[in-house]
Order: sequence, then structure tokens, then C-alpha cells
Amino acid sequence: MDAKASLKSRLPSRHVTEGPERAPHRAFYYAMGLTTEQIHQPFVGVASCWNEAAPCNIALMRQAQVVKKGVAAAGGTPREFCTITVTDGIAMGHEGMKASLPSREAIADSVELTVRGHGYDALVGIAGCDKSLPGMMMVMCRLNVPSIFIYGGSILPGTFKGQPVTIQDVFEAVGKHSVGAMSEDDLDTLEQNACPSAGACGAQFTANTMATVSEAIGLALPYSAGAPAPYEIRDKFCMMAGEQVLELVKAGIRPRDIVTRKALENAAAVVAASGGSTNAALHLPAIAHECGIPFDLFDVAEVFKRTPYIADLKPGGRYVAKDLFEAGGVPLLMKTLLDHGYMHGDCMTVTGRSLAENMARVKWNADQDVVRPADRPLTRTGGVVGLKGNLAPDGAIVKVAGMQNLQFSGPARCFDGEEACFEAVKNKAYRDGDVLVIRYEGPKGGPGMREMLATTAALYGQGKGGTVALITDGRFSGATRGFCIGHVGPEAFAGGPIALIRDGDVIDIDAETGNLSVRVSDEELVRRRVGWKPPRPAFASGYLWKYAEQVGPARGGAVTHPGGAAETKCYADI
Repeated sequence: MDAKASLKSRLPSRHVTEGPERAPHRAFYYAMGLTTEQIHQPFVGVASCWNEAAPCNIALMRQAQVVKKGVAAAGGTPREFCTITVTDGIAMGHEGMKASLPSREAIADSVELTVRGHGYDALVGIAGCDKSLPGMMMVMCRLNVPSIFIYGGSILPGTFKGQPVTIQDVFEAVGKHSVGAMSEDDLDTLEQNACPSAGACGAQFTANTMATVSEAIGLALPYSAGAPAPYEIRDKFCMMAGEQVLELVKAGIRPRDIVTRKALENAAAVVAASGGSTNAALHLPAIAHECGIPFDLFDVAEVFKRTPYIADLKPGGRYVAKDLFEAGGVPLLMKTLLDHGYMHGDCMTVTGRSLAENMARVKWNADQDVVRPADRPLTRTGGVVGLKGNLAPDGAIVKVAGMQNLQFSGPARCFDGEEACFEAVKNKAYRDGDVLVIRYEGPKGGPGMREMLATTAALYGQGKGGTVALITDGRFSGATRGFCIGHVGPEAFAGGPIALIRDGDVIDIDAETGNLSVRVSDEELVRRRVGWKPPRPAFASGYLWKYAEQVGPARGGAVTHPGGAAETKCYADI
């Protein structure tokens, strides 16, 4: 038996292409123009989240073509397919946001079904928007076939009145306009110039945060997460990914060999060090869940607590993803963290080498100020902090990058759903010192755990980002800034304490000690719970009903199935 036949004999695609009984299956492949040699090579699924919903996804199909060339050049047979994306920037601020987090599960599920159904042996996944990145990494771990993740790249910054701008500025401009601080003409000019290219939102929002994670966790090639979408060097990374995934097939290196407890801690470290999105505290536990590794919100928060904040990136800082890439990319960030003991260097990566081996030739760039050395950080504690207290027994999360004051106390203003709070903010029906509470927006209660960027950006645009706080059992966009606490658990729909607080109850937030509490006695909370009833579910049919029935708490990643720990046989071993 020659080497190719020997390789094929142990791969899933043998069930589709080998032996006389598979003649009908091969006939379909001949119908698509494949040669006999191509049919008997390893099949590599090339999955992209291409669509015309937003600029973050628009360049993915072109990049997929280059991946396919790489696969073919290395002796594999690429099979391209697309899955969905729900883009947060379009879904934000209305009922469409209920579809955002559930789309992560739909992406993972649909890629799993495609790979299972057609017997693919490996996977290159290309994603561009917030939930598509973790969704693609989750399914790689679920299937456990040799896999490489490719980020579609970030957008270039726009320009408004000679200053660089991002989509965050447009969201905040809505608030400025509402209080007369920006004219209709300026708002129109800004919205037409803020997004000048293909690519995902340019600052360290959720897409770029999870792209940074993809390199740190070991599923992406070094430097590949940083190059903006319009840069031609993206083709080089795509070609390399297509070639390298065949090397992983030959070597038998799988995602669960790469995504270990240490790798997850590395991923959490780069989130903290870059002042990344709080959504990472939802996605990292979900990725861990696919591998059967216990790693919840509190585990993520523990890494955040011990990791310094060193990358001066928006929304808390000055720079965007393009600047980080040109300063040295994600490897520059990881190099200084590794050198100062904040990352594990012995983790395997998709290069077939360890993280430390990948970093060995990375030199510190002293001619840039995007990333600080880890021993001279912006702050000693990471840019994202975990919280806990009688208001959040199952934890909560807050992004503190760029914030000066880390304590806040004030009376609660309670709203059942984001729309009610947004109306109050739009009409300035709140006071300085208030703690705005948005509840029944959790994974089950929403359902879908919406982001609250429209509300938080409006507050900032009104100049009130530092005078009020906001807490929710929903989520916040990576573009959110100010004292905004999300993922409060247990969620209101499950009877968590956030459902029981009333207007005027004083809430204490301390991001230094990690406390989130309400000044109400345990006895009083018990009395209030007696009179509390959950609201009727928002949906009685369709995907969101199905999601609400299955989804677990935010603490564990808001996952919808038992995960790797309950698995009896993974797909890669069929």
C-alpha cells in the first residue's frame, strides 16, 4: 500500500470514496469534475462565513479560494462550503440582536453536520464577525479533525475631520446627536466615512479579541490574525493554512492536542493584556466545553486578574488592529507576555511546534508604543475583570481598560429589557449616579443574551459615560466602554437576584476587589422571591424557542449540548 492509500485508509473520507460499494458516491464527484486522484486524496472542508450582511464577511469567499489552492498544492482535495453569520453591527439595538449569540451555535452545528455528512478529513475555517470566530473554533474542537482557523481580517480605520474613526464613533455619535452635540450633516458625513474597506470592526472589539485568541490558543498561524482584510498578505496566510492543514493530517495533530487547559489560559491572558471584549469570557468556556475541559467564567477571571494590561488599543486606548499588526502583530504581544511568565510556552500549535518555539525568533520592537513590555504595563491588572457578590453569585464581567475610577455606588433604575432603558437614555430620564439595570436579557430570558451597545454608546455620546453605571444579565459589545457590567448570573429569567432588585436599592460595584452587591439583606431577597414569577417565554416556536429550551448559563459559556465530557466517540475517529 502506497503512502497516499495508507493515509486515506485511516481517514473519515474512506467511508465516502473507497471500495466498490462507493461507486455511486464517486459518480457524484466525477460529475463535479474531480479526477480519480483527487477523489482518493484527503478531503479538506474549507468553511467560510461569507455573506453580504456586512463588511466583516464580504472578503471571506475570495480568501477561501486561496486556501483551496494551498490544499491542492499540498496533495489534498478542498471542498468549499459556507455557513451563516449574524453580524452584530447590523443586528444591534433591535430584536435582531437576539439572533446573534444563538448564531454561534448554528455556525458550529451546521459545520459539524456538513463535515459529518460528507466525511471530510480536515477543516480550514474562515470567519470574520464576532460570533463566527468562536463558532468556528468550537466546531473544530467538537469534530477534532486536523484544523486551522483563518480570520478574515480587520477593517481599515475611517477618517472624519482629519481624525481616525471606527464604528464605535458612529454609535456614540447617535448619543451626541440626541443632545444637540452633533449636527445632522456631521452625523451623515461620519456614517459615510467610518468604514472605508472590507473587514471586521477595527478596534479590540469582539472580532479582533477572538482573532487574537485564535493565535494564542494555537489554532491559527502566527501573524495571521492581525493583517487587515484589504492587505494582500492575507493571501499568503490563506495559502499557508491550506498547505499546513495537510501536514497536520499526516502528523495526526488534532485540535484537542492543541486546545488544552494551558492553551485556554494563554487565550484568556491575551484578552486581558489587550483590553479585549468581555464576550471572550463567554466564548472561552464554550470552546473548552467542546474539549471536555472545565473552564468557566471564574477560571477566565482568575487569569484576567493576574495578567497585566499592555496593549493600548481602542476602545479603551488609542490604536486599532492595523496598528498592532504593523507594530509586530499578535506575536509581539505574546512574546512579552511569554518572556515575563504570563503565558505557557509548552503548548502545541498548528505549526506543529510549541508556542515558545514559534516565539523564539520574534524580536521586541522598541520603535512602537502600541504594546508595552509586560514588566511596564498600562495597568498591573488585566483590562477585563470578573465580579461576584450577592447580586451575582454566578459571576459577572466588566471591561476596565482605559477606566480611571474602578468603584461605583448608586441607586438602581430597573428596566425589563433594553428597549425600555434605551428610551429612558434617549429622553435623558435618568440622573447622574444611577445604576441602570437591564434584566431579562440573559441566554434564556432574552432569549439570546443581547448586547447593549446602542444604550451604552448613547450614554457616552451624551457625555454620561462616567456618571452612571449599567448592569445586565445580557452582554456588551466589545466597543462598549464605561462602567458596564454584563453576564450577571444567575440571570433574571432563572430567578437570579437581578430579578429581585427594585428601584432605589443601592448597588455597589468594585472592580478592584471584584465585588458586585446590592444593599439588601438575604432575608429581604428571600421575601421578594416568594412574590416573583418568571415572565412568559418570549418565543413559543422557531429557532429562538429551541435555543431558550437548550441553552445553559453564561457562567459556562451559554452552551446548548453536553460537550466533549459526555462524548462517547468523536467524529475524527469514525
